Amino acid sequence: MFTIDEFPDRTITIDGKEHLYFGGTSYLGLQTDADFQSLFIKNIKKYGTAYSASRKSNIRISIFDEVDAHLAEIAGSEACVTMSSGYLAGQLICDYFSNADYQLFYAPNTHSALYRNQQKVFQNWTALENAIKTNTNKTPVLFLDSIDFHGDNYPDYSFLKKLPLHKIILVVDDSHGIGIIGKDGRGSFSVLQSFTPKGLLVSCSLGKGFGIQVGAIFGSKNMIKNLKDTKFFGGASPATPASLATLRDASSLIATKRMQLAKNMNLFLKNLSNRSLFVYVQGHPTFNFQNEPLANYLEENRILVTNFRYPTENDSLMSRIVISASHTKEDILKLCNILKSFPIKS
Repeated sequence: MFTIDEFPDRTITIDGKEHLYFGGTSYLGLQTDADFQSLFIKNIKKYGTAYSASRKSNIRISIFDEVDAHLAEIAGSEACVTMSSGYLAGQLICDYFSNADYQLFYAPNTHSALYRNQQKVFQNWTALENAIKTNTNKTPVLFLDSIDFHGDNYPDYSFLKKLPLHKIILVVDDSHGIGIIGKDGRGSFSVLQSFTPKGLLVSCSLGKGFGIQVGAIFGSKNMIKNLKDTKFFGGASPATPASLATLRDASSLIATKRMQLAKNMNLFLKNLSNRSLFVYVQGHPTFNFQNEPLANYLEENRILVTNFRYPTENDSLMSRIVISASHTKEDILKLCNILKSFPIKS
């Protein structure tokens, strides 16, 4: 573990030595981009640093509805509602379906934002499929992640085709997809909608693909209205208006960053000689591995990657290389050369 005193960019200084950083979730590098920061500061001066009143208040700021509509257009959904975080967005959905009318099912590797401690997360798809198909009394609600870092879900979602989706409500966490995957960073909503489930809600954090501390939920107009009518939503402080305005105002910058990220990913894959070391999804900038010697080897060569147990110390070690839009050509080629020199045991 390393403690630093500023946001990690493409490099991190540890004990006076510069390391390349290929970790985190700042996929577009927006958090440290000077133009993005200027827009954010401008919007803070207009909207303030925070907005702690309910969105049900008698005084309402127009930016909330404006950006909800803007995000719905990006994702291709009928409607959207924003929250203060992706975790809170997931908890709102979980709370809504936690009643006697529904039976909740959790796919392998589902993010904890979508469930409470007492929920059972299935460890394999066969057991999950059997449990759903034998459920007859309640409407099944299936929770899962779009990017599960094991290559099982996006883009094919092959296991979903085995299920009676016309009877199932899908709830999908797209935190690592929205703003990054799909045409123009649309994320997973349209792909999942094409499977015609009984219902569909997609929740996410926008901190990864859009660089702001905001959560969002995409769905039908009726479903989003139902969520907004709950005490959970009414009692929660919303996202900061300055963050929402910055997302809207930075649209062209975000598109440019996304194109740069695509170029960086292509450069990495072109020069990566030992792809078998990693599990990855085409079009996503994360390259996952379970190889502690490799993580140590990279660190010895002053390259830091995501490498910790998540979400608790009792969970498995999560190791991944993350390519971002802020990395230079030289950064990526250096990483590839070091990976090439890693001694692979036969």
